[in-house]
Amino acid sequence: MRAVIIMGPPGSGKGTQAKLLADRLGLIHFDTGKYIEQVVHDKSKRNNKIIQEQRKLFDSGKLCTPSWVLKITKERASQLAKIGLSVVFSGSPRTFYEAFGYSTEENESKRGLNFKKQKGLMDVLKKYYGKENIFIFNIEIPDKESIKRNSQRLLCSVCGTQILDCKKLKILKPKGAEILRCPFCAGKLYRRTLDSPETIKTRLKEYKERTQPILLELKKRGYKIIKINGKPLPEKITKSIIKWLI
Repeated sequence: MRAVIIMGPPGSGKGTQAKLLADRLGLIHFDTGKYIEQVVHDKSKRNNKIIQEQRKLFDSGKLCTPSWVLKITKERASQLAKIGLSVVFSGSPRTFYEAFGYSTEENESKRGLNFKKQKGLMDVLKKYYGKENIFIFNIEIPDKESIKRNSQRLLCSVCGTQILDCKKLKILKPKGAEILRCPFCAGKLYRRTLDSPETIKTRLKEYKERTQPILLELKKRGYKIIKINGKPLPEKITKSIIKWLI
């Protein structure tokens, strides 16, 4: 078994690469962002106060409460490991706290976030997979590229495929009204609430302030961080990642 972690700023292709790796290497893709989005927008939980708070944070581009995210992520990771499945993460860990179970940020108490000390995701992965079987990749792209990609991106409401070049996908309804359809399943395409220019800038700021320090701490703990150029086409990026896993 092995655990693969794909890190990088918004729009770097974490989800795309994780999906490709899962398909080719038989890994389970755990997309933290999509999982959280499903939970916070679950209609059956719309009256849950905790979910309401998390949904407000999520839709504004801010990170959800770390203790809540860590709890649901660890539970899922443990379930997969206990039944002998390898996993690839595209969205976890996002904060120092989620990674290691404690925070070094002095101002977190003022932000009203719950940082109750507990085991972090890395502790869980190390326990079940072993440090030598944890592979960490950091996909790097410039801020301008991140904003451009996210602003153009649409998602399929049926199969979840990400579409970047939407101009080529326009078809006509019987009445002549122009709509966008997925080229793979013809499902309707939609834009995520997270992909507005203003929200993207907020997400980039959050990433730099709270996610990048994780990489520094991982290095201190002896984990190898493999840098990946995120500019080439997805297929080329996938090949550069796979060579480290075979």
